[in-house]
Amino acid sequence: MIDRPRVVVTGIGAVSAWGWTSGDLQRGLRTGQSAISELTLFDSSAQRTHLAAEVPPPPDSRPDSIVASRHLSRADRFAVAAASEAFGQADLSPSMNPVGVFFGGSTGGMWECEEYVARLLGVRAGRPGIACLASQQINCPGDAVARQLRLTGPTLTISSACASGTLAVGAALDAIRRGEIDVAIAGGSDALCVLTYSGFNALRSVDPEPCRPFRADRVGLSLGEGAGVLVLETLRSAQSRGAKPLAELLGWGASCDAHHMTAPHPEGEGAARAIAAALSDAELQPDEIGFVNAHGTGTPLNDISECRALHRVFGPRASGIPVTANKASVGHQLGCSGAVEAVATVLALVHREIQPTAGGGEVDGEIDLDVVLEHPRSIAPGSIGVSVSFAFGGACAAVIVADWTIGARS
Repeated sequence: MIDRPRVVVTGIGAVSAWGWTSGDLQRGLRTGQSAISELTLFDSSAQRTHLAAEVPPPPDSRPDSIVASRHLSRADRFAVAAASEAFGQADLSPSMNPVGVFFGGSTGGMWECEEYVARLLGVRAGRPGIACLASQQINCPGDAVARQLRLTGPTLTISSACASGTLAVGAALDAIRRGEIDVAIAGGSDALCVLTYSGFNALRSVDPEPCRPFRADRVGLSLGEGAGVLVLETLRSAQSRGAKPLAELLGWGASCDAHHMTAPHPEGEGAARAIAAALSDAELQPDEIGFVNAHGTGTPLNDISECRALHRVFGPRASGIPVTANKASVGHQLGCSGAVEAVATVLALVHREIQPTAGGGEVDGEIDLDVVLEHPRSIAPGSIGVSVSFAFGGACAAVIVADWTIGARS
């Protein structure tokens, strides 16, 4: 047994197409419905597809001036909103410093930069204000969180495509275990923009209808946006201030399948190594995992590769492990998708039910998995889930999260 501090989750926050809180995310996911609809953020008439899981305007009941700040990008605002929710739920204050910020993302303020260029060229009306460029860099969402919450610990941004958010959670876990900090804000934020929407359409990897992960008639993914944040801290830190843990982060792992720029390894080799590494880090056996929050993009290649990866790790038992795919409900949120799915995994443990995978149709006969469909699936106290993310370039990552009722285990 490795002598290291136990790390718990004491707060969560989320922004998604379902709304501006983790409660909105939970309510939307458990319906088994999709929040993917007509894209309104920019003109998609020249694109092959016209749908996305777009974050709605913030509710009137949300007074945060930061959400309306013209100096912050959409991704910044999502990040600050989710971090503020998690920070408040954990009952933290700046006096807890140093608190670290570990964020994943892929677009930063790209949409605002596109607006600037469009106005500069006269394609769109209005002056090309410098405010459009103020938050263009990928690191800006994490930096905005640190500024808004006055956090003075290390601030790190990871950009490894769709694995970024999961890798950021893992980096935060390592920093806490090393004793660099006791508390971290970990997660990710990303916003829709023309560049990524056009790129995925050019690759012909986008479904013209809402995506249907693991279904026989799936043809591609649906893009989304938002943010997901977890407050991570040592168990001793949480206990010293009377904070109630929501879950425990047991371990994480990462790998690269070193196969192709955009296609996953057909046998899921890299994905399997990442999950195996997470199990080793958590000091768990494969048969201790109770459910999987899958990457589940809905592309034909990814879904079958992921299925094979799960069978490589779990053997014949893989056929009976409940699997859910949140992207069917909130779209593929790019660099923050793993962070939002980690939040959804915590929600599943807190509410003791696995959210169903949205979308209709039969599960592909080649995919020998127990995909949770239509209605939430109850799980027992003490369950352990693994949330996985796979990315362009071959980056693979996984985090393992446990129900806090197993907190007494030593």
